[in-house]
Amino acid sequence: MGDIKRIIEYIKQFICYGDAKAAEQIGYTADESLWPKFTVVIVPNGHLGKDIVYPSMKSLKPRVLEQTARRKHKTYIIDEDIIYAAFFFISRAEELINTERDEHGRFAARFSILGKRNRMSIPLIDEYSRTVCKLLDKELPKRGFDHIYLTHDIDVLTQYRHLRGALGGFYRGEKDAVLDAWRDIRLDPAYTFPWLIKQDRQVPQAETIYFIKHTHGRGLDYPQYCLHSKDWQRTKTLLLNNGAQLGLHSSYYGSLPTVPDKLHRSHYLRCSVDQMAKLAQTGITDDFTMGFADQAGFRLQTTRAVRWINPKTYELTALTLHPLTVMDCTLSNSNYMNLTEDEAYYYCQHLIDKTRLYHGDLCLLWHNSNPTANPWFKSLYSQLINMLK
Repeated sequence: MGDIKRIIEYIKQFICYGDAKAAEQIGYTADESLWPKFTVVIVPNGHLGKDIVYPSMKSLKPRVLEQTARRKHKTYIIDEDIIYAAFFFISRAEELINTERDEHGRFAARFSILGKRNRMSIPLIDEYSRTVCKLLDKELPKRGFDHIYLTHDIDVLTQYRHLRGALGGFYRGEKDAVLDAWRDIRLDPAYTFPWLIKQDRQVPQAETIYFIKHTHGRGLDYPQYCLHSKDWQRTKTLLLNNGAQLGLHSSYYGSLPTVPDKLHRSHYLRCSVDQMAKLAQTGITDDFTMGFADQAGFRLQTTRAVRWINPKTYELTALTLHPLTVMDCTLSNSNYMNLTEDEAYYYCQHLIDKTRLYHGDLCLLWHNSNPTANPWFKSLYSQLINMLK
């Protein structure tokens, strides 16, 4: 069993945006004799470190918490255990007590207690921070982004420059397009890297990351581009020369290379508590998987990067989870949100505004290959980039 006191202190500081002195003013105790020592007291529900249950319904309504916080002498008392609720969401403990999974073995937004209440677009833990900082008379950080991550998963390097893709193109009557792509990789419809680089350059404060597949190419890992091929080496040089970082896009089936990269995202956004424990053990430092495939929003219920707490062992790990704000196909796919371009634009605008309000990390995921599946792949991304300039 991990160090519960260390976890409590970490969550208190996280709620206070890393301010250790402010966190010292927060008590986490049911002992009323200790309450006068603190400016704010959060009353424990007795579950942290013992058993995993759903947070109380009132704790899922942070504005209600602010209105109902009671005053005892000079101390504000919050009767709902928001420390436990924060732990519940940033550790993904919910996925231990809810065994529902989709066809890819993923815990989907529609299974979550907040997804069922359409609460994925409001970062609950950041709302806790608003309430607690107000009671502590502590200013929140100014509006703006702490970090912007423009990320791209290279699931498919090219559409036609591999045998199955070329044969499929010929079968569909796309002979000219196939031959053009074989003559010049830049004419392949999936080879949108020059365009993506041009877009991303317009946000100079952003970090750009491309996640690269290291798989055997079987099943839903297909197709695997050869990392020793001229096509990939040319692409890699192009990306690195334009300031991009490269990370690991791990297999759909959960396997990792012998020497994994520091930056990671799982293929199909497949992840689990056991998979995250594996990432932490293998030395991966930063994971960018934390979004729901079926609904854009705040899976971790915060806009900010957070260290992962293993809910099985209560270990505060060195693995940092970066919330994934928006994935392109989440917005457009008929089996996900199935939005029009205008609907997607306004929904993204809301998520971006929330992230900016709470000085969080904005993370966009746009696949290089999506023009073949999404008619407004480019126009929506350009609009989002314009929001960030």
